Amino acid sequence: MAQLTVTSRGQVTFKKEVLQHLGIRPGEKIELDLLPDGRGMLKAARPSGSMADFVGLLAGRAHKVASLEEINEAAAQGWAGKK
Repeated sequence: MAQLTVTSRGQVTFKKEVLQHLGIRPGEKIELDLLPDGRGMLKAARPSGSMADFVGLLAGRAHKVASLEEINEAAAQGWAGKK
């Protein structure tokens, strides 16, 4: 169990190995869920999105409609590192 010290300003510094274990990198956010009896659950804050957000991501940005063959060819070239 890792122990942390609280400063007079109420701040806590997490050790590098704790942050690595949680998968948190500099600049990222942390979520703290307050639980009953004085406990808390700490986890990396991950952006949440929906499938609807993803599907509508490119809506209205493309003017050309590609056939399945053109899409497959583009994917094959991308996989091969060609443009």
